[in-house]
Amino acid sequence: MTWRHATREEIYRYYTEEFPSYVDELPSFITAKGPKQYALAFQEPHPVRKDGVPDKDFIRRDTWQTNVSGDRTTAAFHDFGDVLEFIHHPARNDPLGRNDFALADPDLLDKPDPRPDAVYYALDHWERPWVLLIDIDAKTIARERAAQTVSDEDATEDSEELLDAAGILDAEPAGYPYSFEDIERAIEYGFEVRDIFEDDFNAEETMVVYTGQGVHVYLLDSDPAHRYDAKSREVLNDLLQDTYEIPIDPVVTADRRRVARLPYSLHADVCSIVTPIESPNFDVRSATPEVVKE
Repeated sequence: MTWRHATREEIYRYYTEEFPSYVDELPSFITAKGPKQYALAFQEPHPVRKDGVPDKDFIRRDTWQTNVSGDRTTAAFHDFGDVLEFIHHPARNDPLGRNDFALADPDLLDKPDPRPDAVYYALDHWERPWVLLIDIDAKTIARERAAQTVSDEDATEDSEELLDAAGILDAEPAGYPYSFEDIERAIEYGFEVRDIFEDDFNAEETMVVYTGQGVHVYLLDSDPAHRYDAKSREVLNDLLQDTYEIPIDPVVTADRRRVARLPYSLHADVCSIVTPIESPNFDVRSATPEVVKE
């Protein structure tokens, strides 16, 4: 199985050759103008136009300009084709244009246009309630498993030492802070959360997304009964963690400023497509892009 960082060429080819075919399959709420922001992460920091400002390895771009009252005025992306152009050539198609804090033009630099290691969208939304997402990470599961495996006398506060002592760093995929066993368990937990949403919360619209190193679980019902405010989300976090003992990341659920990996984007750290899935038996090998070579 290919489990490594994608090359610059593979990233570019994925977003130009494969990703466009998935655009029509994106959830209906993920449009060019719906999420309040899109964001990109880069492996290597890229300069901005203004001198003296640190290079950026992560950028957020608003989908709308707003007036002083916060009302929308001008769209940064008119359709999803504009978002694609931003992903393909972030510096040349930066919505900030000639703003001092826009990414610097690669033609003026001795370095190429950056390639996105990750593509994100904002959970806060212009046209629907704040998206409810539960994040379950294989790294968290691996650390908890390691803490249970390592004896008290060998226990350490250092995460890498703990994982090494538990044999997780040597397990496949070797060198990563989790094993495939932990990814499989994260997927199982994801469907447990989906069942809780559907059985206990009467949710009708849910989605489980394999992220490359875990899962995101969405509750997408937009009726008033499912419009959870910040306090309700904290209660939900406590329920999932304390009652059901599911190792979620509580910050993602409760912070409306968070971004999430865009479905069908590429998790470049592991050469995996961020994939909506229908079964806990999902085979992660099926998420390897065609452009990635063994």
